[in-house]
Amino acid sequence: MPEEEPIIAELLEPTNSSATKEFNLILGGTLAISMIFLFLSALFGDALVNMVAEDKEASGVRVPVWERYTLPYETDGDFGVALEVGPYALLPTENEWNSTHHFVEYTLPIEEGGAAPNGLISLAVWLPDVPDGMQVPVIAESGPYFQEASVETPSIEVPGSWLGQMFIDQILPHGYAFAQISVSGTGRSNHCMDLMGNAEQLGNDAAVRWLAEQPWSNGAVALIGKSYDGSTPWQAAMFGSEHDYLKTIVPISGLIGVKELMWKNGSSEARAPIMHNGVYGSYGIDGDEEDYQNLCPDYIIGPGTGVSAYMFGSEVAGDYWAERYFLDRVLENYKGSVYLIQGMHDWNVDPHMAVPTINRLIDAGIEARGLFGQWDHDYPDRPVQLDDRSDLGGRGGEAFPEMIRFDWMQDMLEWFDYYLKGIGDQPGQWIEIQSNQGSWRIEDRYPPADANELVFELGADMINIAGTTTVLPDASSGPIWETEPLTEDMHIAGMPRVHVEVTTASLGGQLYALLEDCDNQSNCIHLGHAIMDLRYHAGGDDIQTWTPVVESINAKMEFFAMDAEVSAGHVLRLSLRSTGEDYLPASTSSVVFVEEGASSTLQLDTFEPADRRYFTPPVCTHERCLQAAL
Repeated sequence: MPEEEPIIAELLEPTNSSATKEFNLILGGTLAISMIFLFLSALFGDALVNMVAEDKEASGVRVPVWERYTLPYETDGDFGVALEVGPYALLPTENEWNSTHHFVEYTLPIEEGGAAPNGLISLAVWLPDVPDGMQVPVIAESGPYFQEASVETPSIEVPGSWLGQMFIDQILPHGYAFAQISVSGTGRSNHCMDLMGNAEQLGNDAAVRWLAEQPWSNGAVALIGKSYDGSTPWQAAMFGSEHDYLKTIVPISGLIGVKELMWKNGSSEARAPIMHNGVYGSYGIDGDEEDYQNLCPDYIIGPGTGVSAYMFGSEVAGDYWAERYFLDRVLENYKGSVYLIQGMHDWNVDPHMAVPTINRLIDAGIEARGLFGQWDHDYPDRPVQLDDRSDLGGRGGEAFPEMIRFDWMQDMLEWFDYYLKGIGDQPGQWIEIQSNQGSWRIEDRYPPADANELVFELGADMINIAGTTTVLPDASSGPIWETEPLTEDMHIAGMPRVHVEVTTASLGGQLYALLEDCDNQSNCIHLGHAIMDLRYHAGGDDIQTWTPVVESINAKMEFFAMDAEVSAGHVLRLSLRSTGEDYLPASTSSVVFVEEGASSTLQLDTFEPADRRYFTPPVCTHERCLQAAL
């Protein structure tokens, strides 16, 4: 750093002091050792590099997460920077970005239409300048955004500004290749934009195999990315293989399934019916003679499946959704590890993609780690973006700037060193979870296994303070309940439930639940929300039936994952409406009558903070963080 230069100059100033002579001896010895290292490196190559790398922990840089705050992380920049600097430069190529472009051929089933059977995947590769014969692992990002007009990546050979450039600058110098992959129907990849369907899955698998089998590759591949690019790692992990090339995946706010993104308990997000063609349909269409390849069967039926799922229930869509559900096949086939990253206030890709997914991975014997902070749809180390997307009132603002993880890139380096090179100790197999008030702690599972359930009966433990028990389908009315002021602090973790006994005027209806933390001035902040199409009142994907007006049903609603601290003296407030957030009204609108009593309850999972390990990450000193502290 610039402020260190005068100190270095002073040390090198010639004097006759014994301290200076000792320094010169040390400096000379260091140079001699460096020359020996260079000679041995040229002689023994990769073996010596790995031997030295395995001793990195002796430097004191690789410490448990609860000790990282003591280390000199850069905490005033626009993103995280790894503490360790790699020895290798980027290998120059013929273009200004030092990348090479390749097409990967793979076989498409003839029923996929479009370009079948001749699939082509476009990808670009960046390599480190390493000694001859040294093989390196590959970290890749696969998605639809490379070389598309709607995104500022004019060519796939240009590093993505959101992630690729960081990895090329910081991780590649440690002896890693980096790759960018265009999924089918996007960029220069042929076929149609399949929206995470079979053609796209096969293309991702082919790209992973190609990267692993190159002569410069050590056969170990990782996939990382956010959002759509965080969904493709799940797709590739479904395949497994006798070679097990895919050693680890890092999904950041990615999808475990497409229907799971857009429907919750049968209720539909506003974007759901148009997601396939309306949102991604233009990708890959550029006016050339190959545009006919976009006329694939799934592309044609995409809008119809979205609308039919909204109108009649998702199961009428045949196998369209089953083809686009990844998690079960990952649990069955995948042999690698998972580093799962999720924003707890991400309502673009909701946190139920990660919770309780992390526990299902653990139960399947998959080595897994979680990083769950109170950010929106972004990376963990971006102070400007996370500040812009965090609002007070329970929308992440209360956890800013403590949410910023400037140690994330160091975390990535240690993770990849272990899982792609076998260097160092195994990273911690735990979940780092941040509460809505900013505190970080470690859990073995999430939701935690040792939580205590608190049950509040609506109409008794929670008193109706406003609204009738009738919920109209126009979202204009519904009951509001409150607890008595809490006598002690409450710590909520996981996925609370609200079960309500209801009757309906017709066969249908929908309920939206909002849980808030309110102080004694009735200033309330959002804690969490839940939604349910009453046709799915028992949970799961099967439509239920009942006799309206006469027969009551119990709607077993589950909140999206939350981690919240509620202070003593505050009250919990629960409101019911027919819809909320960005969800559509029910396609089967109905008046809903709520019955108070023992069958209508709010259920919270709580824990004692004294039983947990809390820690403080490196403290953000970016100007945004300093402003927030004022």
